[in-house]
Amino acid sequence: MSDAPAVRSAAAGRSAPPRPNAVVAVLALAGITVSLMQTLVIPIVPELPVYLHASASNAAWAVTATLLGAAVATPVAGRLGDMFGKRRLLLASLVLLVSGSVVCALSDSLVPMIAGRALQGLAAAVVPLGISIMRDELPAERLAGSTALMSASLGVGGALGLPAAAFIADHFDWHVLFWTSATLGVVSLALVLALVPESQVRTGGRFDVVGALGLAAGLVSLLLAVSKGADWGWGSGTTLGLFAAAVVVLSAWGRYELRTAQPLVDLRTTVRRQVLFTNLASIAFGFSMFAMSLVLPQLLQLPTQTGYGLGRSMLTVGLVLAPQGLVMMGFAPVSAAITKAKGPKVTLMCGAVIVAAGYGLNILLMSEVWHLILVSCVIGAGVGFAYGAMPALIMGAVPAAETAAANSLNTLMRSIGTSVASAVAGVILAQMTISLGGHALPSQNGFKVVMALGASAAVLAFVLASFLPRHRPADAEPAPSATPPAETAEVA
Repeated sequence: MSDAPAVRSAAAGRSAPPRPNAVVAVLALAGITVSLMQTLVIPIVPELPVYLHASASNAAWAVTATLLGAAVATPVAGRLGDMFGKRRLLLASLVLLVSGSVVCALSDSLVPMIAGRALQGLAAAVVPLGISIMRDELPAERLAGSTALMSASLGVGGALGLPAAAFIADHFDWHVLFWTSATLGVVSLALVLALVPESQVRTGGRFDVVGALGLAAGLVSLLLAVSKGADWGWGSGTTLGLFAAAVVVLSAWGRYELRTAQPLVDLRTTVRRQVLFTNLASIAFGFSMFAMSLVLPQLLQLPTQTGYGLGRSMLTVGLVLAPQGLVMMGFAPVSAAITKAKGPKVTLMCGAVIVAAGYGLNILLMSEVWHLILVSCVIGAGVGFAYGAMPALIMGAVPAAETAAANSLNTLMRSIGTSVASAVAGVILAQMTISLGGHALPSQNGFKVVMALGASAAVLAFVLASFLPRHRPADAEPAPSATPPAETAEVA
């Protein structure tokens, strides 16, 4: 396209970073630090109304604000990273994370807490930006394993953060949670400054402000309706109005993006078969992974008088789920090896089968703590396979100059899946209940239905992955680091 911005690249003829191991470790740490934000407040959610002097429904915005901030920031930061430098946007995201953590740590009321949590959500683009930096900076033979590890950090941080957050909440003032996240953010920021080089693969050009505002408005409307629909009522005017607004705004946004010369999201790229079906499978995987995160903690904490609850503490919940994060990290190199030998399509399909099997186990095995540890590890292994394959599929189908934007959109698709899972599971567990001591509690059959839906979502991801092209991206195009600047500009 003649009016496409030229790609500036100094990658040709430049040697690999002198310390690729350090680059991978630092980026993975940054990804784990950011993913901690999703589970940071879970141990204190029941006490937040007291801490913040607010109602339970208003205090829940401390969770919702992070979701909305992440949804808005991820595609915007990805595009800006492609245009002006991925490391630069990575550093900006970590600054937002530290700033939000400090605001929360100093908060004793609702409004500053919501503002701080929204700032933390704005840092969510760290993982797709890190993956994109790896594509630009690492030797080709290191790319698959490194991106698999970086992608797995989304789950690793959440799994490892829950027991740590529960321990801190039980033994220290709740503000320490946020001082801890601020400290981790500062460490990550300093390490990125010291060890991660700035990618020279960028597009420049003009930022699509209208497209960014349109996408933000559409996503906020959609995710607000999904996440708050149960509180407001699924048939309420507010919920239905937000769904309608999302449809109208996103439709208008799509038409605008197709007509503008330098769009925020290149929709023509997103409808390529490999990108489209990877993103659809990501939504299904996001649903499937989060279903487990909703079921297992409740099973562990429900009183034993129900006949199926295990009556354990939040700290125990965290310790039960922590091995899942270690399994995801451990299976990252296995995922990379399968991708190298058979292609990322096969890896993604293997992950879907493993996740579905994990949910099948959960339906049969849910009466002992070790049952739930086994289930979480099996599902974690499957998610590790899938999350390792997705970046390879995306990067194999888009030009180097669009890597950050494409990976950010893929991350957003997973987030949409988790939001839908939360809403659907909430409805099911609210409808299928038993009465204990005058209180309505989710029934065992309700949990089994959610598990069956998690398995079904994994099967759907398998079916979607079957439509991906057979050949590995590496068979069809040269390694990103070997792409000459002129060729990259032409593709872009």
